[in-house]
Amino acid sequence: MYKSINRWINGPTPEEKVRTWQQRLKQESRQLDREMTRLEAETDKVRKTLKQLAKKGDVKSARILAKEVVRSNKQRDRLSVSKARLGSIGIQLQNQMALSKVTGSLQKSAEIMKLSHSLIKLPQISAVMREMSMEMTKAGVMEEMIDDTLEDLDEEDEELTEEADLEIEKVLFELTDGKLGQLGSAGKDLPVTEDPEEEARHEAEIERMRQQLDSMLNG
Repeated sequence: MYKSINRWINGPTPEEKVRTWQQRLKQESRQLDREMTRLEAETDKVRKTLKQLAKKGDVKSARILAKEVVRSNKQRDRLSVSKARLGSIGIQLQNQMALSKVTGSLQKSAEIMKLSHSLIKLPQISAVMREMSMEMTKAGVMEEMIDDTLEDLDEEDEELTEEADLEIEKVLFELTDGKLGQLGSAGKDLPVTEDPEEEARHEAEIERMRQQLDSMLNG
């Protein structure tokens, strides 16, 4: 009875707050797992189509899809890193809970703030991480974040850099068993014997696949 009254007056205990945050972190981690599974399934479809295009000699379309595969691979890596960061926050919170049993309160953690800041940049979990960050700030675990520091979103996929061009050539080389890309005939579009209507349908399908994958990459 006393414990219930005390909780009503003072709110959740530090241990209860940490357990709630850890539960939400696990939920977001499972969401990222599902996202990576969906992304890989869509990327597999693109890879198969790319191979078919290479056999037909349609290098232009194959390169468009190779670019999407490169972007997909980067997004998968980003999701994987983000999942690991969620786990790291969970470990830091576990340490916080152990300390709270001695000190009676949660302590500020620069590491939790750094990890949370990086995860806010990920569209799939941005809203949840913003909310948790506000709760942790109120609980004394983090300093208040300035909105200006959160606007520096990663835009590395927007423009093709020289490194990205090399990755595209590598994807073409690997998926076509060396026929295209890197040491192959990259940049030399072979003749495609399609009538105009068939070619239009073909280009529309390529664009549909590109947009579908692009929507997943942009959350």
